[in-house]
Amino acid sequence: MGVGEGVFDCDVAVVGSGFGGAVTALRLAEKGYDVLVLEQGKRLRPADIQAARSSLREHLWEPRLGMHGYFWQRVFRDVGIIGAAGVGGGSIVWGGVLLEPEPAVFKDPAWGEAEDDWTSAMAPHFAEAGRMLGRATNPFIGEMDEHLRAAARSIGGEANFGPVPLAIHFGVEGRTVPDPYFGGEGPDRTGCVLCGGCLSGCPYGSKNSLDLNYLYLAERRGARIHSERKVTSIDPHPDGGYRLATRHPWKRGVQETVRARQVVLAAGVLGTLELLLACRDETGTLPRVSRRLGEQVRTNSEAVSAVLQSDPEADFSRGPAITTDFRPDAHTHITQNRYVGGGKMLRWQVGPLIDGTKPWLRSLKTVAALLRHPVRSARAVFATGFEKRLTAITVMQEADSELGFELRRSRVRPWKRVLQSRPVKGHEAPSYLPAANEVARAFAHSSSGLPMNLLVESLGGRSVTAHILGGAVIGATPEEGVIDARHEVHGYPGLYVMDASAIPVNLGVNPSLTITALAERFTSLWPDRL
Repeated sequence: MGVGEGVFDCDVAVVGSGFGGAVTALRLAEKGYDVLVLEQGKRLRPADIQAARSSLREHLWEPRLGMHGYFWQRVFRDVGIIGAAGVGGGSIVWGGVLLEPEPAVFKDPAWGEAEDDWTSAMAPHFAEAGRMLGRATNPFIGEMDEHLRAAARSIGGEANFGPVPLAIHFGVEGRTVPDPYFGGEGPDRTGCVLCGGCLSGCPYGSKNSLDLNYLYLAERRGARIHSERKVTSIDPHPDGGYRLATRHPWKRGVQETVRARQVVLAAGVLGTLELLLACRDETGTLPRVSRRLGEQVRTNSEAVSAVLQSDPEADFSRGPAITTDFRPDAHTHITQNRYVGGGKMLRWQVGPLIDGTKPWLRSLKTVAALLRHPVRSARAVFATGFEKRLTAITVMQEADSELGFELRRSRVRPWKRVLQSRPVKGHEAPSYLPAANEVARAFAHSSSGLPMNLLVESLGGRSVTAHILGGAVIGATPEEGVIDARHEVHGYPGLYVMDASAIPVNLGVNPSLTITALAERFTSLWPDRL
């Protein structure tokens, strides 16, 4: 049989609807391609997000346990990773920060020679990504921000302290207006109500999540989005293109095969790596995928500390989730976080602030501190108004940390191979950053609060990140990377990777804008469909 119109269900199947997938869907639809987006999570309504703020069952994504929300957290040997499943991917639980990395990031040799000058090549794509995501400088400075300013002053970063650019429609608080971004072609938007809940999802239509821009416009141009479709295998089609096996994430027996001329993997680092590793090492449908797959994974060298206000009447929750930042040195970036709607989980994950570069010793010190001060720890866990009193502090660095991922037999279910992390000797992902503890102490001193660490870091010795990068990076040959300069998987024409797994270095800032800009570059290389 020849390659006829009836053989394929679409020109391009996009696996995942986060930043890479959403950009791909819109831009290829604009170029005349028949695009089908396959997303394992649900299409969320504002009511779903509102319900999730008070209900763990509605919030968490763990289909095997009957939880069909959207927020997930996975803990590996070396790292804890958080993210979201749903139409819009990580943008659902995204703080909306739109920062470009420092120019030095794109001078790292790890980017390869796909561009003569990556900084110049990416500049127009950053500009377009910022326009599409509605970048605006945060106009709100609250009490939490003033204490962060005081912390910056204390540790030497006040000179560059200031408001961050955000993907939020501020307008008039609570007022709904016709689309202000795309000449009336987009949905109505509501001025930010400053609820502090960006990281648990925005039910008001204020945060510029992907369902309100790229995905919304993609569907208007004919792209189809099939939610609750988990891709389990990719197999080259005998007539060209690929077959994708899909199943429902929690309903047994609901399976479907999608046939696509071309495929773009945009399932996020974990989703893309799990799928490609399974196809190479288990089912054998993609045996020629580079042996570099799963290598050069980055955590953005991230650490999270926190401060809980001692005053039970304190309320720092008003404002967008992330509003200000500063750099105490050239390689460190620090932001604050409000976490309305997510504190119901975080309260069980914080403990005493403990220093120490040796994970095992820091863990022992943490246990000792918990035993010495059990009442203090219990008061933090069971504190009334926890979300209003909490400030989470995120510290990111451009340090050269690295880890790897591979499929290995599960210790719990030895008959099954699962994704597992492994350290890279000499480049281990840090679970302790001195700057994170230093800024927490300075913030606590300014605000009369209690400084804390995440127990996953201090007790478990694992880095925690929402910004996992790499694993299927760009390289001129299969020996250097998984994909080429056009993001095509070496050895498999028409199979592409366009998500954070293509990024080979720590960015040192929130990566959403960079992923979006990289996807703009990726799709700009595609010709119009004839």
